[in-house]
Amino acid sequence: MTQELNDGLPAREAALNLIDAALSRRGGIDEAASANGFRFLEPRERAFARALAMAVLRHLGPIDRALAAKLQKAPPDRVMNLLRLGAAQAFHLEVPAFAAVATSVELAGANKTSRPFKGLVNAVLRGLLRDGQPADDPALLAPPWLYARWVSAFGEATAREIAAQIAQEPATDLSVKPSADVATLVEALEAEELPGGSLRVRRKGDVAGWPGFEDGTWWVQDAAAAVPARLLTIKPGDKVLDLCAAPGGKTLQLAATGATVTALDRSAARLKRVDENLERMQLTAEVVAADAAVWEDTRTFDAILLDAPCSATGTFRRHPDVLWAARPSDVASLATVQARILDSAADRLKPGGQLVYTVCSLEPEEGEAQVEAFLARRKDMALEPIAPGEGGAPEASLTARGTLRLLPHHRDGGQDGFFAARFKKL
Repeated sequence: MTQELNDGLPAREAALNLIDAALSRRGGIDEAASANGFRFLEPRERAFARALAMAVLRHLGPIDRALAAKLQKAPPDRVMNLLRLGAAQAFHLEVPAFAAVATSVELAGANKTSRPFKGLVNAVLRGLLRDGQPADDPALLAPPWLYARWVSAFGEATAREIAAQIAQEPATDLSVKPSADVATLVEALEAEELPGGSLRVRRKGDVAGWPGFEDGTWWVQDAAAAVPARLLTIKPGDKVLDLCAAPGGKTLQLAATGATVTALDRSAARLKRVDENLERMQLTAEVVAADAAVWEDTRTFDAILLDAPCSATGTFRRHPDVLWAARPSDVASLATVQARILDSAADRLKPGGQLVYTVCSLEPEEGEAQVEAFLARRKDMALEPIAPGEGGAPEASLTARGTLRLLPHHRDGGQDGFFAARFKKL
């Protein structure tokens, strides 16, 4: 083993921990990446570890199918993850094949659980390399139960287009303060301006070093995630409530309109990020830690944005671990929570006020079905149809009902999956 290969072992070990966290539902990659063992790596090692883990998760279905053909029975989890890591390095990252195999074998020997399987790791990975890279069949990129749901909801052709986005590494989208010089930013960041005003940036690296970050000119927010807040008609001074606000991208959008914004979330820890972003952007909002369904506050608001807790299946482009952590039962249980918060939001809305309900989910129970059930029980609320192209949404995302079903393939270069509906209080 050369010194060069040894230098990459800590990052690969960290990647194994990230993969294990993602697949065992232990908080996912983001939580694992905040652990001390990960944070103490050098920045270059952290970036490499994350890239390794993401490559595994983006291509997990095809990799597992190729591995299954080489294995008579499933090995221990660590060994399986080592095989996945080796395959992802060889087929999806610019890692020489010999290094992908050698480092995987070295890591196998460094742990008592995997040490007896060094020979297996070596033989299986070499066999995969002889066979060549497995095709990324879209039908294999998502968990079978989830892909079947997408076929049922959208049809086979659309399900394949959605799933094909799983393997794609996304660009970084930015939302910009209204006072910003967009033309200067586009040039400085080599960005593309999207409908609605988001900027799409394809550069890599730490965003904190990009032009405009320190000045509080922009914040990171997917182009689809930026659409729902734009659907509210807000005047300076309007009282606006952002429910389930963390991590705060939509709060910043609302505060930038000049509205008096209250940002509420049940997680005080996540609200610290909202406070930090407001400070950097030199914007203000009242930040409240409370459960949106039972918040004891009698105020009413001119406009409310509810980005409800959901299965988050639409966020797989940046968080592929959500696909493998989700369970079929999650959708039904979350739909119950969403209905309760929707009713609470409607109660807090002034007559004539607007309520936008949105979820970063691809599941109809959390979107379309939620809207119909809400309208059936709330005769004081009416659907306010969204216009074609409104908020910067692709026209393909507009439904016949006047809601938005933002699918990942509806925008060139992809976008997160969202559902959004707008209501008016009678």
